[in-house]
This record gives sequence, C-alpha cells and structure tokens, in this order.
Amino acid sequence: MASTTSEKGRLESLLRDEVFVLTAEITPRLTASSDDILDQVRPLKGLADAINVTDGAGARVAMSSLAASALLLQDGIEPVLQMTCRDRNRIAIAADLIGAAALGIHNFLALTGDDPKVGDEPDAKPVFDMSSRNILELARSLTSDGQTASGRVLRSPASLFPGAADAPFNPPPDWRPDALLDKVSAGARFVQTQFCYDPAIVECYLTVLEDHGILDQAGMIIGVGPIASAKSARWMNDNLYGVTIPDETIKRIEGANDESAEGLMICVELIQAYEQMPGVSGVHVMAPAQKPERAAEAINASGVLKSRK
Repeated sequence: MASTTSEKGRLESLLRDEVFVLTAEITPRLTASSDDILDQVRPLKGLADAINVTDGAGARVAMSSLAASALLLQDGIEPVLQMTCRDRNRIAIAADLIGAAALGIHNFLALTGDDPKVGDEPDAKPVFDMSSRNILELARSLTSDGQTASGRVLRSPASLFPGAADAPFNPPPDWRPDALLDKVSAGARFVQTQFCYDPAIVECYLTVLEDHGILDQAGMIIGVGPIASAKSARWMNDNLYGVTIPDETIKRIEGANDESAEGLMICVELIQAYEQMPGVSGVHVMAPAQKPERAAEAINASGVLKSRK
C-alpha cells in the first residue's frame, strides 16, 4: 500500500472542507495478536473519522503505535499515529515517519511523552533527542521538501498530516500562545487538546488563538470524554495535567441516580455544544483505555453523524 503526495486522509479532507470531525483514541493492549487490537477498536469503527493510537501511554510497554496503526488501516480504519520524543533518536523518528507514509498512514500527533520513571520500566533511558516541534519540522521537510533534516533527498516524498497537542485554559489578558504558535509554524495542521469540560473556557482560549491567526492554520479538536463517576472526576482534576472539571459538574454527577450515565450525558452535551461553537473543528472523544464502547456511545448519542448526513 504505497502513498503518494497527492493522497489525503479522511481527517485532512474533512477538516479542509470544514466538516465537524469526531476522533477517538485507543491504548493498544499488551498483546502480539492483531485480532486483539482489532477487537479493541471495533466499537469505534464507522463512528470516529480517525482513531489515535497511543505511543507507550503512561511510559508503559504496549504494541508499537506504528504497528497498531497499520493494523487499523488494513481494517479500513483511519489511524492517527501518535509519536513521542521519549523513545527514539532523530534517525529512528525519521525512519518511522517515512515508513508510516509508505504504509499509507497520513495523520500523526507529535508528543513529548511521559517520563519512563512513571511507567512499568522505570530504569529505561529516556531519549528526547528531538522536541515535538522538531518532529513537526521534520515531517514538513519529508513532505514538502522531500528530504530528511540533513538534506538527503527521498526517492518519493512522504505524505504526512501533522498534529500537535495543547491544553485549553482561561488565559490572562497578556497571554500569548507562543508554544502553540511555534508548533503551528513548524507545520502542525490540527491540534487535539486535553479534556475541557467548560465551554466558556474554550471560548476564551479560542478567542486568543484567533487573534494570533492560529485558527486559520490548524483545525482545533477539543478533548472530551465520558466521566465514570464523581470520584473519577476528582481524580482527573488531581492527576491529569491541564484538566479542570467544574465543581458544578461534579455535583451534578454525584447527585445522579446513575453516575456513569450522567457522566456520559455530560460528554454528549459537550459534543453538541462544541459542534455549535465557532472556531471548533471537532472533538476528540477519550474514554478509559479498555472501554472504547463508552466513546462510541457518546458519539452515537450526540447525533453529530446524523446531522452530517
């Protein structure tokens, strides 16, 4: 399955056509079976426009993102290859990006990656030879210039659609989105964010991004997800960087007869709110690692796909 520079993935095409997109995510199981991976992603097939495949999430060993992404593609599911700076030097990163393009994997998300000390191999040596910005610049060179960072020319250029990550927050009056501007100037064409359970914060955040021209250059895909319980919400507030679940949201879940169902409904309402919000290009629906069916339920219940048709 060879790619060409004229090919575009579904995610890129939808974003360019200004269609509100739905992406989701899986963390590959610790398995050497392709059937296990395809079974894991099955609930999302036909619902998500593209599915992220995490790269050693939590600094824990799992099937490689590149291999799992290739399996998804073979099964007719568009992947977003996640690539961290943690595990590879620039030679390996370039080789994997070229290999991904050859397999027909267009989308990738450049990430820093979790410190190995928090994972299941705490003695592993972190690499961090490149920053996420460096990876984005490399992808642009492989695609637009058809050459590696050192200037070696590819026989066939890559066809990559790069993305970056960010975390929405309520910015102070003098804040500049310099870090995100750097990533966009390096080549990021979509941004997937951390969970944001407060649309008012997203509005303020996007206003500043618009003032700096970011919304004209990259599609903003806002992170959402079903909340299992009030206890889970508090844990997310305490342990997930950039995540703030409002007190009133936690109280609403706590007061429900079925906390899990209420957490799912809140996710559905957020998807619907973001679909109507100017500047939002889509949502990234993240569910617990082994429960992709929860993300599927939220996508279905939101009605976005029906309204698209």
